Formats: sequence, structure tokens, C-alpha cells
Amino acid sequence: MSFYTSLSGLQASQTEMSTISHNLANVATNGFKKSRTEFADVIASSVSQAPSQQIGSGAVVKANRQQFSQGNLIQSSNSLDLAVSGDGFFAVKPNAESATVNYTRNGGFLVDSNRYVVDKQGSHLQVFPVDGSGTVVATGVDSALSLRLPETSGTPVPTKAVTMTVNLNANSAVPPTATFDRFDPSSYNQSAQTTVYDASGNAMTLTNYFKRISAPTDANATSSWEVRSFVGDKELTTESAKGTTMTFDATGKMTAPAATIKYDEFTTASSTDPQQIDFTFGAGTTQLSSAFNVASRSQDGKAVGQIQGVTVDEKGMVNASFSNGDTQVLGQVMLANFANPEGLRQLGSSYWSSTGISGEAKLGSADTNGFGKLMSGTIEGSNVDITEELVNLIAAQRNFQANSKALDTANQISETIFNIRS
Repeated sequence: MSFYTSLSGLQASQTEMSTISHNLANVATNGFKKSRTEFADVIASSVSQAPSQQIGSGAVVKANRQQFSQGNLIQSSNSLDLAVSGDGFFAVKPNAESATVNYTRNGGFLVDSNRYVVDKQGSHLQVFPVDGSGTVVATGVDSALSLRLPETSGTPVPTKAVTMTVNLNANSAVPPTATFDRFDPSSYNQSAQTTVYDASGNAMTLTNYFKRISAPTDANATSSWEVRSFVGDKELTTESAKGTTMTFDATGKMTAPAATIKYDEFTTASSTDPQQIDFTFGAGTTQLSSAFNVASRSQDGKAVGQIQGVTVDEKGMVNASFSNGDTQVLGQVMLANFANPEGLRQLGSSYWSSTGISGEAKLGSADTNGFGKLMSGTIEGSNVDITEELVNLIAAQRNFQANSKALDTANQISETIFNIRS
């Protein structure tokens, strides 16, 4: 009997050493939770045997119990690196259509080629859907969505009106080249650019070229300028005429054009829809002896916003910002908790699935009752303490050696008995 008692101790110690080795192997695995081997004694008894005469039959591994204590929190520069400070698991699915939900504490997420937020294994992070105001509209597991970043935001608005206020240098000379050529800087004095947009939201450059036509004289104190306007390579016209004349009085105040310039419709290479722009020189447009400058410019077009960044707050709200100034709430990170987390089934890759022992997942959001806060730009590392595990490994090794010694002693006793001669 002592052989099998010692053998059970050896097997139990070997299991403990394997558990500790597994813990040590995953000391750098993000979201990993260590396990602890727990033992129970084995007693063989019968109703006819006195309690004081019972002899144990060894040890048995009762459980490899997972320890869900908080791991080390490691700072990062990625806003999609998430960590739960407290209780809760991230919910992930293998893909957007899958009904399988796994749970993890490893919040190292990134964006895949289809703009889904995924972990290193490609599983999709699950969020609760929200409306336009950012209010969660559903909280069930069947309502959860795979978090996907939109590519654009907003509706494009074509430019219809442009306003510019400039100062033209009163000391500018009349260009020696009589014929205007936008590729020849000597044929005009100054130019100014304004970004405008077509019906598809494509950015275009409106360039105004200013060419002095006449300077003031003793007989005539006024002066005039010609303005030629181009959108890309397309010259804008008014009633099919090219160019607009600007005039200034002796004080440098603009006297013409007195009204908005209504350019003819034009079509650019980036759009098939005709577009018409009204151009207005601001009331502050002057001709003074100071250098040419654009005091102000504005236009009423709007491009489609391109996504520029994503942030996640402590409550798990995912916010996206766009180049046109728009912001969108994309969802709220879904967290799950269990009545008995130690009963979760380990799947590898820091994944767990629910079992009858763990109970069904209780879903919720960060920083609410039963769930910890969400930390963006942070990764939860392993909760393995190397020093503690090494001490445990030494103790397990001593237990193994002690059981080996007991087995060897039992063998020597048996051998002595076998060698007894009458």
C-alpha cells in the first residue's frame, strides 16, 4: 500500500510542478492568469473500521484553480490598448457573423484591413450600440456589435460662395508683359489661393491672379487691376468674359467691383456635376503702400471628414474624430463578469469561455456596479510573480523528493523482507 501512497504523492507533486512551470512560461503573456494546484487527501475506510485505526491512502489533485487577481498595468501609446482596472472581461467574437463569444483580459487591440477593431488573433471586440447622441440603445449579447471604425463622416457640400479681403501694394509696377500667362510670373503681380470643394467633397484650389493695369497719374488719381481666376486648370469667366477689373480711388479704397462676382458654371475633372461660384471682395479690400497680403478668406464648402483618431474613456465610450471637425460615438465597450470566474474554461491565447460552473455571463459597462474602470493606453500584463513561483517550485520539488524517498524506503523494506531466510 505504501508504494501507491508514495506514487500518488509523486504524481501530485509532478502536477504542481507542471502548473508552476506553466505559470513561469507565461510571465510575459498579456492578460494571463496564473493557476494554483490544490490537493486533497485520500482515505479508504469502512463502517467496521475504528476511526482511530484509519490510514490514509495518499493525495489527489483536487483542482487547478485559476487566480484572477489584477495583473501589472503597463502604459502604451496606443489608444486601443485597453485594460480593466477591477473586475470584468472583454467580449470578443471570431468574426462579425459568429455567434461564439469568448472572454479575455488581454486588451491589446488594433485595426484590421476591414477597419474592425480586433485583437492579435483577429477576434472582433464587442460593443453595445449607441444612437446619435451617444446613448446606449441595447445591452443584450445578441445586440452587441463588432466595433468597426467608419472611413468618413459627414456629407460633402460644394463651394458656392467665396469671400476674400486683400491689400494690393500701391507701389506695384505695371508688368512689362502685356499678355497674361499664369505660368509666367512676370505677367502678373501677385496671386492668392483658396481651397474650395466640389459636389463630391474633393478639395480644389481657387487661384486669383492680380495684374496691375494702370497706376495713378496727376491727371487721374485712380488705378486699376485685372483679376483672373482659375479652379485647377479651369479659368472662371463672367458672361463668357475672362477677367474682372478692380479699381481704387486716390485713398486706396476699392470702388469696383461693387457687387458679388457671379462666375459662370464650370465642370472640373474631379466631378461631372456643373458648379457655380460667387466671389466677393470684402469691404476691407484696399490698395495701400504696405505689402500685398490676404487679410481674410472664407468659403462655404465642406469636405467629407477622414478619420483621424479614436479615443476610449473610462466608461468605455469609443469616440472617433474626423478631419472636418466631426466626432462620432461608435459604441460602448461591452464587459462581462461571472458569479464564479474560476469556473471558466481556458481556451488558450488568454481566452476563456463560460461553463456551468462559472455561470452565465453578466453583461455591463465599465465603471458601473460589478465592473472596473476602463483604462485606455494601458495593457494588463500577467499576474504571475516570478519570486513567488520560484519559491513554490522549490517547495514542490522538495515534496517530490520526499515522496521519492518514501518510495525508496518502502522498496528497501520490501527487499529486506524478501531476503529473510528461515
